[in-house]
Amino acid sequence: MSEEKDEGQKPEEIKAEEIKTEEIKAEEEAKAAAELPQSPAEAPAIAVDAEREAKLKAAAEARAARAAAKEAANAGGGAAPEGTVDAEREAKLKAAAEARAARAAAKEAANAGGAAPEGAVDAEREAKLKAAAEARAARAAAKEAANAGGAAPEGAEPPPPPEPSPKQPELDAAAKLIRSLVHEEALEDAYVNEMSRHMPTIIVKNEHWAATAELLKRHEELHFTYLRNVSGVDYETHLEVVYHLVHLESRRELAVKVKADRSDPVIASATPVWATANWNEREIYDLLGVTFQGHPDLRRIMMSDDWVGHPLRKDYEPLDSEV
Repeated sequence: MSEEKDEGQKPEEIKAEEIKTEEIKAEEEAKAAAELPQSPAEAPAIAVDAEREAKLKAAAEARAARAAAKEAANAGGGAAPEGTVDAEREAKLKAAAEARAARAAAKEAANAGGAAPEGAVDAEREAKLKAAAEARAARAAAKEAANAGGAAPEGAEPPPPPEPSPKQPELDAAAKLIRSLVHEEALEDAYVNEMSRHMPTIIVKNEHWAATAELLKRHEELHFTYLRNVSGVDYETHLEVVYHLVHLESRRELAVKVKADRSDPVIASATPVWATANWNEREIYDLLGVTFQGHPDLRRIMMSDDWVGHPLRKDYEPLDSEV
């Protein structure tokens, strides 16, 4: 099909297409030359600049020649002057030859391991690399001194103290109320979990969980009326149940953790306080074996009633090891 098309074309149309094809090729080579890496380790900067300049010059000459050809065609209805076409083609071929020579020279210099021309090294980049190396050395020295139990090297700046969490006042207020109204030893720990959006977190001792749950929901300063989720975890040394509470008006959140003995895990049920704990606690009972005292309907919810064992325990042995 392409050959039949060429035979039906006029000579001036064929010339115009040749010009366009050559120009596209030159522009593509110019673009490739512009994108060549200019670091000292890959190609000399002077060779890249020379190739780019040749490409740009050839493209400008091609545009000028095409404009002249178009103007002549519009004025006389004929083909472009032969000298114009030849000049453009010659410029294209010359630019392509110069580009190939520049690339070959750059590649040869890189393969030979030769240094870049003087002045091609980026002074700013060299300074940055030097500063980065010094910073790494200082951090390594400080870390080594800290691991050895000694002081940081003289002149090394101590790390800035961490800023207090914006949720710390909320945590302090809740912990103070629990210690004063439930028991002064009711909390095993209270902290802000910065890895979880600065979540205020308390660990309630097992024997004080029932009274603490009532306080967290009923007290006007706490008023955590919504239980969003309950989850269970097997830490191998003990089991843990986590209650995620929300204050609906202020959107304050609180995570409450209660630990249980792994050999006989028993925790007071939160279902009498938050009804949404019902099925969550049944799931934890089913998969981890935690017994929730005071639950209104404590039975398996996922596995069959005659199932042996609790599938989410770390020591659980499945009937089929490939499942």
